[in-house]
Amino acid sequence: MSALAPARRLWLACGLPVHALEHLHLSPRPDPVVKSHFKLGTVAQTSIGLSALAAAHFHQLRTGDVQDVSVDARHAAIEFNSEKYYLVDGQPTTGNLFDDLAGMYETRDGYVRLHTNFPHHKQGILDILGCDAQQTSVAATLKKWTALEFEREVIQRGMCATALRSFEELPFYPKDHNISDILPVSIAKIGDAPRREVAKGSQMSYALQGLKVIDMTRVLAGPVCGRTLAAHGAEVLWITSPNLPALPDLDVDTSRGKRTAQLDLNDAKDSVQLRNLLSASDVFLQSYRPGGLASRGFSSKEAASLRPGIVCASLSAYPPDSTWAEVRGFDSLVQTMSGFNVAEARAYAACMRAQGAEADTLAALPPYRALPMQALDHAAGYFLAFGIAAALCKTITEGGSWEVHVSLAETMLWIKNLGTLEPERAFSEGRLLPTKAVPPHPEIAGLYTTLEECLAGTTADTERPGPERRTLTAIRHSAVMSRTPVRDGCAPMRLDAHQATWRL
Repeated sequence: MSALAPARRLWLACGLPVHALEHLHLSPRPDPVVKSHFKLGTVAQTSIGLSALAAAHFHQLRTGDVQDVSVDARHAAIEFNSEKYYLVDGQPTTGNLFDDLAGMYETRDGYVRLHTNFPHHKQGILDILGCDAQQTSVAATLKKWTALEFEREVIQRGMCATALRSFEELPFYPKDHNISDILPVSIAKIGDAPRREVAKGSQMSYALQGLKVIDMTRVLAGPVCGRTLAAHGAEVLWITSPNLPALPDLDVDTSRGKRTAQLDLNDAKDSVQLRNLLSASDVFLQSYRPGGLASRGFSSKEAASLRPGIVCASLSAYPPDSTWAEVRGFDSLVQTMSGFNVAEARAYAACMRAQGAEADTLAALPPYRALPMQALDHAAGYFLAFGIAAALCKTITEGGSWEVHVSLAETMLWIKNLGTLEPERAFSEGRLLPTKAVPPHPEIAGLYTTLEECLAGTTADTERPGPERRTLTAIRHSAVMSRTPVRDGCAPMRLDAHQATWRL
């Protein structure tokens, strides 16, 4: 299979012209780019490359300018880990990306993984267990449960944990469901609208310049999508709720290039403000639980009636046509419940066995192994950006309002269907991702770009306490555009740096 084949299939499935693929240039041998037997180099360069190529095609439809898009697989794989490498004023974050209680635990008959990064999710897990917030207490209590009993209770209470499974035990589709043709992106027309007007001879410095995007997403795929649209020049307004906790160790990196504001949809005035913003927006991006925003009057159909020609994009953990459609989930949980952790552990053990590891060493290996980065989150985010840009192209060529959907689980199935590498080659030839360090590893330092913080009176609307303007050093975007370079913008570094208004 050629390096371009996965991208070609997805591009054509979204109804985009085959000739545009001549301008996409990917690493010819992308795997193994990291220590994994999954083809994560292919995943990274394909998802990022498609998001950039679709933006470039939208730019061509508006201006007539044709350009090349290039993505290096290793750079793309490192960008899939960007949240671990950023520096503020030259220093890494001191926090942990995961809560102390998050992780894998043994049960009476297997294992479960907990996701406790949000305080209310953490408290919900502790309420189920009836124990204190110590790892030892959680571990001891979970050994009284079976994995599936605990998972069922967690799902019933709307919390976040899942049992460890193999590929053969995939729970959200019937066993006879055909998963071999599942694609990570779906695009559907949801309403009529005139074709987007394009002024002949338009000049644009950035591929998505002039577009207004409402980003109502959290952790991690959705914000990555919004960051990607901002990198291509869209005005992205990241709207979060003041009632939900911030996750600054993630938010600082994923807010790059955006404007950030907060609205409380329990407040009628703020709901009216969101409706006003929607009526002037080009893209409505959200990752609330299925039905969450619709119950407040902000469904895709409602958005399309407010703004004919809009592109509505949503992200979920599980497919909307599956039995788990309303189950909460995150990257680490989908890896666990889908068989990825088990398959990666078995492949690593096979590599160790082939290299002559002793029986005691092999017996001590855990039956699970996480991917070296949150690949489902990042891939899903870039695929969502690809789908949005593809739908924007359709607003020019066909007209109409469009809906784009991506789920972590469908992204997982697409990665699975790419096939795997021979274990010994994968873990012997694959390279480790550099660790976070000061001074940074030379490979990371070579991929950095530096942004200035948004400050009140210039690039921000609100004041913040603390020192003078800070700098954010972060992994630059791995898509290289020959005519419309990606844009860094400024760094909000907080979720309330701006007013909830459009600047364009």
